[in-house]
Amino acid sequence: MQSFALDTIFILISLSSLSVVVSSSKPLNPCNGDFLHIQAYKQMQNQTNTTQCKKLSSLQAQFAWNYHKTSHNQTQLNILIGTKLITTTGWLAWGINPDLPRMVGTRAIIAVKVPNQITPSVNTYNITKDIQLGCRLQPSGIDFMVQNTTVVDDKDVGFFYVFSTLVLPQRYNVSSLNHVWQVGYCVDGLEPKMHEASLGNLDSKEVLNLETGDCQNIGQHRRHMRKVHGILNIIGWGTLLPIGVIVARYFKQFPIKLDPCWYYFHYSCQVVGYILGTAGWGLGLFLGHESKYYTFHSHRVLGICIFGFTTLQILAFQFKPTQEDEYRKHWNVYHHFLGYALLVMIPVNIYKGIKLLKPDNITWKWTYNGILVLLGVVVLAFEIVTWVVFLYKKCCKKTVEESRRVEIEEDNKGQTNEGSSPRKNEVQE
Repeated sequence: MQSFALDTIFILISLSSLSVVVSSSKPLNPCNGDFLHIQAYKQMQNQTNTTQCKKLSSLQAQFAWNYHKTSHNQTQLNILIGTKLITTTGWLAWGINPDLPRMVGTRAIIAVKVPNQITPSVNTYNITKDIQLGCRLQPSGIDFMVQNTTVVDDKDVGFFYVFSTLVLPQRYNVSSLNHVWQVGYCVDGLEPKMHEASLGNLDSKEVLNLETGDCQNIGQHRRHMRKVHGILNIIGWGTLLPIGVIVARYFKQFPIKLDPCWYYFHYSCQVVGYILGTAGWGLGLFLGHESKYYTFHSHRVLGICIFGFTTLQILAFQFKPTQEDEYRKHWNVYHHFLGYALLVMIPVNIYKGIKLLKPDNITWKWTYNGILVLLGVVVLAFEIVTWVVFLYKKCCKKTVEESRRVEIEEDNKGQTNEGSSPRKNEVQE
């Protein structure tokens, strides 16, 4: 069992390493659709043939840019970012972080649209830690020049987009530019309010090489890790643990007795499921630590409870009383209660995790639905067999008891008749 645990850990590390390699560098994903017909994009192409355009990895955003060096060794960067913001209110933000690819520390341009206002407003903002903690987001100056900013809500093509010219000082490296984008739907007057805490909003950042268009997609790396986290938990918590419960319920004594094989299989399922689930749980804690401003509280709390309960179940195997021990019945109640509680909590938390993966959650949802349906069919089949065997044995037992009762009555009647015959003869004489 120890060697299997080491193999499992090795596989987990390999998968995580592979996800880092796969997501470390991502080539240009060209723009498509209506974005290529935006007037601002056509103007950028007419100005220079070095304009590049790519689809960003989240929030249905697309991004175009071109740049050149000025005489003062600065970088003049023209940017165009747009998304399908079809609501009547909302905001679109794009910015650069000179230090790290994250929201805190970003110098942003935010365009806000509100009802009954023809031209959306646009301002520059410094995104500080206080903003993510709930303080108001107010316009402020930033450390580079912003010129020729225009905002258009193009209802014909369905894009809300921002065009701007930036003059960047030397500290901003064009070969590894930390850029961030964001979309929100709530505004208070002209003040953008907090965006949704979805994974798409969390992943909207990357390190972009303006020369080649290649990028280090931070969000893509996290998506690979989430996939590993989800697969491990679905296999460990969501599949192997229920199989272990099925084995214990239907192969211990009734309807099919496989003693002691059922115990070894039950124990193996629980231990292997615990190892895989714990590895997935630890990866989930790491992902939560990496996104401390976007914590999914209910999913996190349920995950901690599941890990705690399964740990108690594994420890219960080590301290199980013997059949003759007077505490065995209390151990059975405790073991069964935690087991059935886990059968409720695990699917609930897996579905909560799948819900967070939108819009890529359909495949995950139907896959886990299939696993649950398969397990449900197995349980239903065994339950039917259990009741059939139980009723059959009860019927046979009743028939046997009835036959014995009839035989006993006949025997008693025969003995009575034999005992009364001599007395009748004596009376007649």
